[in-house]
Amino acid sequence: MSDIQNDIDELAGLCNQHGAAWDAINPEYAARMRAQNRFRTGLDIARYTAGIMRRDMAEYDADSSQYTQSLGCWHGFIGQQKLIAIKKHFGDTNKRYLYLSGWMIAALRSEFGPLPDQSMHEKTSVPDLIEELYTFLRQADARELGGLFRELDAARAAGDQVAEKAVQNQIDNFQTHVVPIIADIDAGFGNAEATYLLAKKMIEAGACAIQIENQVSDEKQCGHQDGKVTVPHEDFLAKIRAVRYAFIELGVDDGVIVARTDSLGAGLTKQIAITHTPGDLGDLYNSFLDCEELDVSEMNHGDVLIKQGDKLVRPKRLPSNLYQFRKGTGEDRCVLDCITSLQSGADLLWIETEKPHVGQIGGMVNRIREVIPNAKLVYNNSPSFNWTLNFRQQVFDAWAEAGKDVSGYERDKLMSADYDESDLAAEADEKIRTFQADAAREAGIFHHLITLPTYHTAALSTDNLAKEYFGEQGMLGYVAGVQRKEIRQGIACVKHQNMAGSDMGDDHKEYFAGDAALKAAGKDNTMNQFG
Repeated sequence: MSDIQNDIDELAGLCNQHGAAWDAINPEYAARMRAQNRFRTGLDIARYTAGIMRRDMAEYDADSSQYTQSLGCWHGFIGQQKLIAIKKHFGDTNKRYLYLSGWMIAALRSEFGPLPDQSMHEKTSVPDLIEELYTFLRQADARELGGLFRELDAARAAGDQVAEKAVQNQIDNFQTHVVPIIADIDAGFGNAEATYLLAKKMIEAGACAIQIENQVSDEKQCGHQDGKVTVPHEDFLAKIRAVRYAFIELGVDDGVIVARTDSLGAGLTKQIAITHTPGDLGDLYNSFLDCEELDVSEMNHGDVLIKQGDKLVRPKRLPSNLYQFRKGTGEDRCVLDCITSLQSGADLLWIETEKPHVGQIGGMVNRIREVIPNAKLVYNNSPSFNWTLNFRQQVFDAWAEAGKDVSGYERDKLMSADYDESDLAAEADEKIRTFQADAAREAGIFHHLITLPTYHTAALSTDNLAKEYFGEQGMLGYVAGVQRKEIRQGIACVKHQNMAGSDMGDDHKEYFAGDAALKAAGKDNTMNQFG
């Protein structure tokens, strides 16, 4: 944020133009309100955050240690508290984003109630949550700046010029809580036109990055469930183009598109791709189909046949009317999906894998980079993985291959707490700790996210509170387990009235009514007990 003195001077001139009618308008108060509302529209946010992502992508290309991170947030308050915590602990929000998960919208934000991640929730709930997240982040800006303005007034009233200058410096160099959001549009909720219309709403709400997947929109499944069905490349590329047109139309020229492939775990397709010449994109897609060669005389009624080279083949069609791919082709299909998406306007890739394995991910990325050297990933550090078991098994396998004695461990039972203090568990935990840095360096991962962390933390903290409060600890369960920890850790919302905007409201009352203002923050406000 630049020095607000320019705004004060401009507004003083504006007040003078309106004469006595505006005598009660204080230019400095008005400038403060402007500073507390830096982003007036979602498009302002989208343009600002797109620039941040583009700079971060360039820095990662130059140095893979400069990767970025996010946590999925299902409510504006959760996103707000995340960014407040980040600023408190690390001093800035550099390279830390928000993630909006379609899974969490389905599970927590649909009017139908909890739903599986199958695009059954209202599509409007996606831009609604984007807008809500940024409303809360803008409120965090206003709250923090309001506190600084009060400190500035107190320093002036005390005649402390040193303190006044220090606070003014904090105001002039204030860093916003508004950060980029990577928003999940699922498979587009319909055809390319439907994708375009929803993308516009998401961008208008503030999204600078939209993630779209290559599943059939009306058969969409969670990436970690079975039964996933992909679409031919041309269908998916039309949706990528639709999102790009939406960005361009709205003036977010450097908006980011994340192309997600579920092909590694998707063994089915609904369509046989259109192909015109051997080796074209449709032909490559069809080459992965599970087919059998036959003569026309061997056809059954209703069979579908395609010509591949000099052969006439029958794709295997299931009772569901879906076609299946040959087993073992998932990785090759992933690589082709990724290359094709980047060549057709996508900026980042998302490969949904069945386990967090640096070698597996890196192997695919290396193949993609043979064609597109700066290819990079957004990767889901998913709670659907059993991280403890996966990494203990990876260490077990590495030890066994190296000839190290593993007779003291049972591979299938490595999740057991009996192993928690073992050398194997310690090595596995270290690999988990360094996974993001290792994968950024060795597997081209630019952005690490956890899709559903705050879903799980809400459940865990509520379970702990319920166990204590409704048990023998009674009120001490809340005081010792929540409030005392909030105070000790400096959690801002221990002063929940302040967090909800009470002090900002008092500021405005003073601006609007002067000495006649009826303020809430008097001596009888119990929030004063928290210092």
